[in-house]
Amino acid sequence: MKGGGNITEITEFILLGFSDFPRITALLFIVFLLIYITTLTWNLCLIVLIRMDSHLHTPMYFFLSNLSFIDLCYVTSTVPKLLFSFFQEKKTISFVGCAVQYFFFSMLVTSESCLMTAMAYDRYAAICNPLLYSSIMSSTLCVWMVMGSYMGGLTSSLPQICALLQLQFCGPNVIRHFFCDITQLIHLSCTDSFFAEVLFVMIATVFGIMNALIIVISYVCIILSIMKITATKGRFKAFNTCASHLTAVSLFYTSGVFVFLRSSSGVSSSFDRFTSMFYIVVIPMLNPLIYSLRNNEIKDGMKRLRKKTGIC
Repeated sequence: MKGGGNITEITEFILLGFSDFPRITALLFIVFLLIYITTLTWNLCLIVLIRMDSHLHTPMYFFLSNLSFIDLCYVTSTVPKLLFSFFQEKKTISFVGCAVQYFFFSMLVTSESCLMTAMAYDRYAAICNPLLYSSIMSSTLCVWMVMGSYMGGLTSSLPQICALLQLQFCGPNVIRHFFCDITQLIHLSCTDSFFAEVLFVMIATVFGIMNALIIVISYVCIILSIMKITATKGRFKAFNTCASHLTAVSLFYTSGVFVFLRSSSGVSSSFDRFTSMFYIVVIPMLNPLIYSLRNNEIKDGMKRLRKKTGIC
């Protein structure tokens, strides 16, 4: 802490994490470690598979490999600190470390949302304009859409961090969460945080509604196109091509909206922390499974890779 007149400015915070569950600390550490390792393994394997198999060098799998990369970075921005905190008697994090953690977390969440929107447009082009799909989804457009997703994440996180760095903290320094949640940081501030609150809600709402709206419009067009297909087999095949993405989007937005609404109060209960774990850790683990479980191209790619390299 730094003293300045009658004000003591806080330079570090205490991340409560799951320290209020001392009896199951070891169990929680093992569970979170296994989930983290599984998330890294599955997403890395999917990236390597798509990279090495030329049959998977299509727009859909290009987006999927970038989604796996974002998920890798996404969980790594929060989970290692959480795992390390299980061995800390004093679970502290500096203000700068807190700001850096939230910067990457916010950027990657928004990037994933934007990338899922790009993937929805890809499915729209494939089903609604199959004859023009190759010309519409050119490699140049795909690269620009992915770069736009990363830029969207950067654009959303930079203003929030700039607003956060303007705040001063001189009172309680306990964050009742396992990562630096900006809503709790705002409520811990001893200076006027109205601008930061409005900015956070505005950015989350604009990016969330904009991406969700594009996804909904894309799927309305997809459903209308599928209904025009007379053959039952053709309908099933068309729907099956976007079922995985629709499942992943539903999980991401449903849990994200729930966590956002719960965290907007600035108070975090044990239930909120476990819910956030599902949103932050479990979903990135499930994404590669969702996209691979019923995907014959991924399964065939695994078989080809096993024949080529001797590994599965």
